[in-house]
Amino acid sequence: MATFYNQATLSYNGNTTTSNITAGELVEVITVSKTALPDTYTTDDNVTYIVNIVNSGAIPFTNLTVSDNLGAFTATVGGASVSLYPLTYTADSIKYYVNGVQQTAPAVSEAPALTFTGISVPAGGNATLIYQASVNRFAPPAAGGTITNTATVSGNGISTPVQAEAVITAAQNARLTISKSLSPTTVTENGQLTYTFIIQNLGNTAAGAADNVTVTDTFAPALNNITVTLNGAQLTTPTDYSYSEQSGVFSTVAGQITVPAASYTQDTATGAWTVTPGVSVLTVTGTV
Repeated sequence: MATFYNQATLSYNGNTTTSNITAGELVEVITVSKTALPDTYTTDDNVTYIVNIVNSGAIPFTNLTVSDNLGAFTATVGGASVSLYPLTYTADSIKYYVNGVQQTAPAVSEAPALTFTGISVPAGGNATLIYQASVNRFAPPAAGGTITNTATVSGNGISTPVQAEAVITAAQNARLTISKSLSPTTVTENGQLTYTFIIQNLGNTAAGAADNVTVTDTFAPALNNITVTLNGAQLTTPTDYSYSEQSGVFSTVAGQITVPAASYTQDTATGAWTVTPGVSVLTVTGTV
């Protein structure tokens, strides 16, 4: 609802007088809401956006335009103020419904923000747009990062464009990967070899003791007289790990392995974020 004011001017014989001021209320019959699923993100995640437009009036609205700024924000890049877009529209993901009935997909433009055209909302009814976008390298990845995504509805019969926004936040968690290597790859009987496990954390939160990180493996052939290190420090059994020379089954004790959080660097030339994983290295050395 918006208040408007109006005053008339009367001129005669070089004289001027004004009328009283009238006030009125302009009731907006088009409302819009926007929902994001899920409401947290990590890089490369897909986010589903739902834009719901409701017409509470007695006259239908046709040929409306719905624009989406794809989370645009301003940043200083290369010494200049530029717009960055942390979301990328997923091609052909748009679904369009009028009063719950699916319609032909509207025309889509991506230059660089997102625009849907030809949207109609019947009198006393609603229109819903459902589409997806992926989180790209311009999204702030660190804890506390956010993407504020705004949808704007405009067109004939709408005096002031109507907006709604959805805010998603960077997920605060550890994201672990593990890789394994063997050295040497060729070993003589009763020779010594080393398995190296590199555990990387791509997340913005460290993996601590409470996360109960565990590495298990079955060595075949089984190793004898093993020594185990974590980041260069020797581990002991049974406090830190368990191992059976008969079965070759190896397992670290839950919570003994911790992995620091990743660090993030924003490219000053492009504005894109790069990730340097946090790393812990576990080695197991024995004879075969």
